[in-house]
Amino acid sequence: MKILILGGYGVFGGRLAVLLSNLAQIEIIVSGRSLVRASAFCAGYSGLARVRPLRLDRNDIARSLETERPDMVVDASGPFQAYGENRYGVIEACIAAGVHYLDFSDAADFVFGVQQFDGQAKQAGVFALSGASSFPVLTAAVLREMAKTMDIVSVKGGIAPSPYAGIGLNVMRAVVSYAGGPVNLLRNGIKTQARGLTESMRYTIAVPGRLPLRNVHFSLVDVPDLQVIPPEHKSLRDIWMGAGPVPEILHRVLNMLAKMRATLGLPSLAPLSGLFYRVLNMMKFGEHRGGMFVWARGMRDGVELEVSWHVLAEGDDGPYIPSMAIEAIVRKHLAGITPQAGARPATRALELADYDLLFENRAIYSGFRRDGQSADPLYRQILGSAFDALPAQVKALHDTRDARSWTGQAEVCRGGGVMARLVARVIGFPDAAAEVPVSVTLSPENGGERWTRNFGGRTFSSLQKRGTKKNDYLLVERFGAIDVSLALVVEKDRLRLIPRRWSLWGILLPSFLLPAGHATETERNGRFCFDVEIAAPLVGLIVAYKGTLEPGSIM
Repeated sequence: MKILILGGYGVFGGRLAVLLSNLAQIEIIVSGRSLVRASAFCAGYSGLARVRPLRLDRNDIARSLETERPDMVVDASGPFQAYGENRYGVIEACIAAGVHYLDFSDAADFVFGVQQFDGQAKQAGVFALSGASSFPVLTAAVLREMAKTMDIVSVKGGIAPSPYAGIGLNVMRAVVSYAGGPVNLLRNGIKTQARGLTESMRYTIAVPGRLPLRNVHFSLVDVPDLQVIPPEHKSLRDIWMGAGPVPEILHRVLNMLAKMRATLGLPSLAPLSGLFYRVLNMMKFGEHRGGMFVWARGMRDGVELEVSWHVLAEGDDGPYIPSMAIEAIVRKHLAGITPQAGARPATRALELADYDLLFENRAIYSGFRRDGQSADPLYRQILGSAFDALPAQVKALHDTRDARSWTGQAEVCRGGGVMARLVARVIGFPDAAAEVPVSVTLSPENGGERWTRNFGGRTFSSLQKRGTKKNDYLLVERFGAIDVSLALVVEKDRLRLIPRRWSLWGILLPSFLLPAGHATETERNGRFCFDVEIAAPLVGLIVAYKGTLEPGSIM
């Protein structure tokens, strides 16, 4: 099987070629305007698939189809928003030559308009699928899964790429071109327009039981989902899709320019795309993690429901997700599962189960959440479905909102530094002891839980609550005037509490001074086991205590 990739050495085309590298039965023609770049990509390529470079301008596609005779063309070039009057020239040429066609288009109007060639594609016996990427294929697959349990009324979604993912110049041109320009979408059941990148929201991507992404600033983007998703769900009245590139300061500069263009009627910001491209690809710092979310509100039997789906990608795996839809379509085609002939958006090309297979053996994790479950116990609210994976005694401690008391034995160590002793005294941490009786009393308070710990008559307490806003999906534990926001992470047979943010009297404190150490809960020999170490930069160990607990009384 021969696949011709337009823009084959670019960001998306190149990653697609890598994803297909273990297929010995295919030949990949890596094409683009620069033979030097295409040749360099092929020289560095490794895998079973055969690759060769080709200098090709998209305007000459018909001639290349005749000479190369590929079985499939993938357009990974773009920006699709700037294809001009002959914007569908590649599709028309592929249909005329009897060649299957796929593209990565992120231009809503382009993807929606491909249906005009449906009759011609069917007559030629080929498929032409546009927008075969995360937006809208993955979004649509998630929403079809959600629609099994409710009639979807409102949808929000967003992609938050890793700062190390890299972004192509054509992608940046596309984004900057519609910044402040009209974006077609559905709002209150009416087709209307908003302005690209002028509307923003914050959201925390948090796969149940995994370390959440830091709270992300998302802005409205002009993606195919806005036009191809509404026809799939008759009950849908609102849809909003965003992107959350980092660093946030550069993102907010683009927000400001977009609002200026929208307000003052300025021309397109496209001439600035090169500048933004260079700056964004230089400012690579922070966690090498990315993610995506899809949130939906709907109705079932007269009851309003809120459901969200989250995906987290660690390290270098995340940047490959946009190319995985076409990877899956190619692999299924080789296995004899070919999309029906016709030209249409790629919305129904894959199901969520197809993505689950693609995510296997990669550091990519996903899961659903039932939001708005405020009646659940605190830890179940935050952990969602991952709560059920906890050891029995850990679940028993946390799976109630009633007041209760657990008792046991503990060992306590104290830091020896002057600052460590001062902090421990202020908070009331216990003195060092090789073995001391301990009791922990948990009681409801202000929507959270008051934890009162008694180590041999020495008590200290903290208030735990579910975080909100930038602390969403985090556990916020208050020690006096200090709030520490903790991620609840399930790892095998234990629960880890990982500090993510902290504040003093509501004022955010520097992350490089964030308390360190560790805190875990697990079960051994039928007993609840805890192991806590609290330390801080410049201070060192403050206190460490570990031990076991058994259930006492429900109060």
